[in-house]
Amino acid sequence: MDFDIITYRYEEEFLSPYASKASKTKGRLVPIPPCPIRTEFQRDRDRILHSKAFRRLKHKTQVFLSPEGDHYRTRLTHTLEVSQIARTIARALRMNEDLTEAIALGHDLGHTPYGHAGERALNEFTPFRHNEQSLRIVDKLERSGTGMNLCFEVRDGILNHPSDCHPGTNEGVIVSWSDRIAYINHDIDDAITGKIIKQDDIPEVYRKNVGTTHGERINNMILDIINHSFGKKDISPSDEYLEYIGGLRNFLFENVYFKSRAKTEESKAVDMIKYLYEFYYKNKDLLPKTLLDMDSSLEQKVCDHIASMSDRYAVMVYQNITIPKNWGI
Repeated sequence: MDFDIITYRYEEEFLSPYASKASKTKGRLVPIPPCPIRTEFQRDRDRILHSKAFRRLKHKTQVFLSPEGDHYRTRLTHTLEVSQIARTIARALRMNEDLTEAIALGHDLGHTPYGHAGERALNEFTPFRHNEQSLRIVDKLERSGTGMNLCFEVRDGILNHPSDCHPGTNEGVIVSWSDRIAYINHDIDDAITGKIIKQDDIPEVYRKNVGTTHGERINNMILDIINHSFGKKDISPSDEYLEYIGGLRNFLFENVYFKSRAKTEESKAVDMIKYLYEFYYKNKDLLPKTLLDMDSSLEQKVCDHIASMSDRYAVMVYQNITIPKNWGI
């Protein structure tokens, strides 16, 4: 049985005319022979899922630094929630679910230890954005410096997932909206779990119109995008839900991200990341050989090394550098 023909025929016959087709991909940086059973986007999804960078996400901060308890989100669980939301929307709109999943799984690979706090710390030394670092990981850093060699459409979606960017495919747009839906809702959920806010603190306009529970809010946001976008060339929420999503995001910034007690340790994380940057900048020979051999600036090499660290590995390195070790005869 020719699986290759079946999978590509399925895309041509079932997917929307506005969906991306794997058979029409713009290709890879380095051409490779086709797979007999997977489309090119399915192969990219699998490459990301099996990467070291993906596994490191389980020990990287989402929002709350080193929380006590097993139920708070990490960067990995955030990524999985984005993937679930994005696949649901893509399937309903008959977009390419494989491309959507690949972009979702890879979108946050470039996040630093301690999330956006670490990103801000590195950005004080050299321009640094996690989406650009995510692309750098899949293009250059993963697989001992050779990169994953992903398709153009996946790379475009990874690079352009932030809200101020413009993905080149509808699947990339879906991931961008799914990212916002995921973090707005799970950050509210985590903040309630951590007793930073109460359910009743959420303004009534959102409780009444979007939902009173975590599941209701996510479900209604997803349904709004599907209902507003079905059969259309462009994908977005309705004007009403654009206001709700933006309003809930502002609520989080005002009550959780900037002023809550969950952020009291963030300055320590920033100071630690800055210290590590200055240390490796002055001691470049301690950087991994794969980074030293790369044709990039020292600033970039130091950022590559630190951004690849998990929270706990960054702490271990910092302790090894700064805390005296016991010794004996």
